[in-house]
Amino acid sequence: MPRARTSSLLVLALTLAAAPLVAQTTATPDTTRRPATAPSPAPTALSVSGLIFGSYNFTPSTTPNQLNNQADNGFILDRAYLNFRAPVGNQMSVRVTTDVYQSTENTVNAYTIRAKYAYLQYDGTKSASGVQYLGRLGILQNVLIEHVESFWPRYLSQTAVERAGYFSSADAGIAAGSTLPNRLGEVYATIVNGSSYTSRERDRFKDYALRVSLTPLASHADAGLLQTFTISPWIYKGALASQFVNGGTGQVGAVGEALDRTRYGLFAGIRDPRLVLAAEWAHRRDGVDVGANTLASPRSAGSVSGRLLSAFTILRPFAFTNGTGRSPFAIVARYDHVNPTASSENITTPISTDNAYHVIISGVSYDVNPRVTFAADYQESLASNNGLSNTPPTQSKGYFAHFSIGF
Repeated sequence: MPRARTSSLLVLALTLAAAPLVAQTTATPDTTRRPATAPSPAPTALSVSGLIFGSYNFTPSTTPNQLNNQADNGFILDRAYLNFRAPVGNQMSVRVTTDVYQSTENTVNAYTIRAKYAYLQYDGTKSASGVQYLGRLGILQNVLIEHVESFWPRYLSQTAVERAGYFSSADAGIAAGSTLPNRLGEVYATIVNGSSYTSRERDRFKDYALRVSLTPLASHADAGLLQTFTISPWIYKGALASQFVNGGTGQVGAVGEALDRTRYGLFAGIRDPRLVLAAEWAHRRDGVDVGANTLASPRSAGSVSGRLLSAFTILRPFAFTNGTGRSPFAIVARYDHVNPTASSENITTPISTDNAYHVIISGVSYDVNPRVTFAADYQESLASNNGLSNTPPTQSKGYFAHFSIGF
């Protein structure tokens, strides 16, 4: 065989032998020298939301002189809430809500930030009948006010009980709650300091509260507007230390007895997209020290009782006629009658009971979208006879352009 042909056959054989090796190397690259990349940790399920509301207000003078803290013409940011929620284990979560509010005239900053809520929550497993338990520890919701705010728009005004000073919307302590079977309502109970979330604990006594909210027609689809009917009896049993708790010069000794701080009431209402209609009655009893705690003027316990009545409605008239059952336009009206000192007991000079006052709120609102609402309203807080002889707390009357923005 000629030498040239032999060389060609040798080259062809070597090429065919190398081809499978090249293909194999391309199909299965060598990764033994590349360490495996560790999986990235799952991000924390942090939920952030917020609510901002405020107003422009024009407040006509009710006296020849300007009232304390009166702003006749001004833009006000009432509140800015930031809500942070995150899981912290199986069936447990935390919530922190910051509260940005307008400071008083005596503070350096125009606006201040503080904690409104800061608590750990445990959620039990939900049963087949709908029963689910929860527990909370920290700065948490008080027994009633957030419940009423599910009916009443907070951006227009505080609820009647909070505005009248019965107790605050939040406090530091513990809470437990449970939904009732078959959508029949819920139970919520708290043990708190009693000093509210705006100040530190002031004495050794605690406040106990319980609310039972019943929704007897919630499972009845044919009940119409009454399907959301809710009735909520509640009680708040608190106590305060005597002003003579530490005794003092000339006094007969320290007074360890607590002063009564009891509140109770009944709230009822319906909450339909077309109509909100609600009313409440509440009673308060506040213990007071009588006497100077001396031999000449022995100390005894007295009390002052007050009461309030409140009713409000949010009517969306076009929601009844447009076929969708919803409308962005609403008419808002509310009336409170508050008597701070309806009666008194064991007080040497009985406190005057002629100091009742009323609160009127009326106006219209429009939902630009589900998160943004504007309102135009009139509000007044005046003595019941519209006179000025018996001045209520925060006496005022004014015209407002309110806004509420959720995110």
